Amino acid sequence: MPRLLKPSSWLLVALLLVAFSFVAQAAPLKVGITQIVEHPALDKSRQGFIDRLTELGYVEGTDIVYDIQSAQGDMATAQTIARKFQSDGVDLVLAIATPTAQAAAHVIKDTPILITAVTEPVAAGLVESIARPGTNVTGTSDLTPVKAQLELLKEIVPHATRVGVIYNAGEINSVVQVDIAKEAAAELGLTIVEATAGNSSEVLQAAQSLQGRVDAIYVPKDNTVVAALESVLQVGIEQKIPVFAGETDSVERGALASYGLDYFQLGYKTGMMAVDILQNGVNPGDIPVGYPDDLGLVINADAAAKMGVTITDSMRSKAEAVINE
Repeated sequence: MPRLLKPSSWLLVALLLVAFSFVAQAAPLKVGITQIVEHPALDKSRQGFIDRLTELGYVEGTDIVYDIQSAQGDMATAQTIARKFQSDGVDLVLAIATPTAQAAAHVIKDTPILITAVTEPVAAGLVESIARPGTNVTGTSDLTPVKAQLELLKEIVPHATRVGVIYNAGEINSVVQVDIAKEAAAELGLTIVEATAGNSSEVLQAAQSLQGRVDAIYVPKDNTVVAALESVLQVGIEQKIPVFAGETDSVERGALASYGLDYFQLGYKTGMMAVDILQNGVNPGDIPVGYPDDLGLVINADAAAKMGVTITDSMRSKAEAVINE
């Protein structure tokens, strides 16, 4: 006759079966990713975020599910995406770029929001301070040294006195950069000439408006303009106006030079914050906003030639990379 288990043993077995069943049926984490527009820099930050979580064991489809949405440059769409994430009950939101971060923070109050590629989180109303965000929002900023960018421009184009800046006045991140540029330009003996574009279809017209008025063009990290960067490059090449950028992905696309950051690494760094929140239960409001670790000078030799600029040996020696030789 088989030996019967004691009642206490049956209870233990039942508890173990329930535990194993729970583990087997545990739903994957849901992460909503909202991006204002698709362009290489923002795409890389998204991939860096996902890759970091993959490295840490979050298998897509099993442990974690990503709902990736693009607002296609439209704020109303960004708000709709935020409301969708709120309704879906996602466990975490990754908001890429300032407009989508603002839309998410406006709608979602009880779910952790990580931001990346946001230039000035405090000015954007996303956090109370860099050191202690104090809200359900934290993440990484892509603020780069605008003054250093203008110093670079002046070194490569010594005769430049008037610099055109193309941006969307509706993006607070861009307004902040332009204000910094004006202050830096005054110290460097430069004059900033502004040209605004409310959407990507207006970028070409904004660039053409600078013809005959400027010696060089600076494109800050503005999502609207960067999405239509080829329109600015077209004018720069046709009119022999050197085009400088606020990030190096634009240099790879044809701008002349930039001190820039690695957006993949920025997203990767944000992914590390996600683990603190998801695994360790850390409050986003207690995690300081992070910044790029390294900035490097990248020069596009082919773009320089097309825009009538000679890259000196001195500038080459300072560059982390000279591409398209």
